[in-house]
Amino acid sequence: MGYKVAVIGATGNVGHEILSILAERKFPISDIVALASESSTGKQVSFGDDQVLTVQALKGFDFTGWDIALSSPGAQVSAEYAPVAARAGCVVIDNTSCFRMDPDVPLVVPEVNPGALAGHTRKGIIANPNCSTIQMVMALKPLHDLARIRRVVVATYQSVSGGGKAAMDELFNQTRGIYVNDPVVKEKFTKQIAFNVIPHIDVFMDDGSTKEEWKMVVETKKILDPKITVHATCVRVPVFIGHSEAINIETEQPLSVEDARAALRAFPGVTVVDHRADEGYVTPVESVGDDQVFISRVRTDPTIDNGLAFWCVSDNLRKGAALNAVQIAERLIRDHLTARAA
Repeated sequence: MGYKVAVIGATGNVGHEILSILAERKFPISDIVALASESSTGKQVSFGDDQVLTVQALKGFDFTGWDIALSSPGAQVSAEYAPVAARAGCVVIDNTSCFRMDPDVPLVVPEVNPGALAGHTRKGIIANPNCSTIQMVMALKPLHDLARIRRVVVATYQSVSGGGKAAMDELFNQTRGIYVNDPVVKEKFTKQIAFNVIPHIDVFMDDGSTKEEWKMVVETKKILDPKITVHATCVRVPVFIGHSEAINIETEQPLSVEDARAALRAFPGVTVVDHRADEGYVTPVESVGDDQVFISRVRTDPTIDNGLAFWCVSDNLRKGAALNAVQIAERLIRDHLTARAA
């Protein structure tokens, strides 16, 4: 018994990770297809250690008879093709920003709000949240259950892989060029990213925030609790993979450091590494290739009543994107779909 699975955007960073994680986790697959733009047709991508898939064109692909599409091709492409797949009876788990705030599309982190998956029947589409939101709500959920979070202030330190392969190449090329006195070439980023930080991710909005910051606000409310207020400052940093966040919360009930650590340790997908000593915390480099959300530097904020601060790190290509999508698919088949006979 297995499922027919399509991976849309299979040649991108997240697409590669999705294929890798499907194989690692032995997702029950009876057939799999890698889809991408027409320019990528005929390229080959790895699926597990011993299988290679030839990329087919997304345009014109018939999704009839396919069960699940794990989609990460960019918002404009998803807007066109996700409804096509859904109308053919294929449930789409979409990793782009296109459908996240659609009231008829569930926005899901399986450890946080698995019950929302029941709503997938409305449009046949499930949205994967923004990478920075996923790791934050993973940390917030056990604390919210324990003491009810009233307010969140977060500053992110987001790696360039969140901007795709071209962004990673730009960091590499600028870094190399600086050492040999080449001029800095900016294509993906608005300012130099090598040896610099840029407080600007996505477009600016009328209130002065960026769309990345807006996403963290509205997605947290949709996933966790509409009563929580969130203020975010999102910053791109010269790190290849791994997002970090400095999170400050205000709770309705008193919450000690010890109780917060215990709640976080007990939550699936979260690991606490918090030693008040040199190297007693996790950095983004150490999160690469790991499925956990790491919490460090848990401490009281004495400037407000019931204040707590902590450091949060995760591999943005895995839990922040591909892994969460695969976990959604796993929960979907467990609770809502029936496998086909192989």
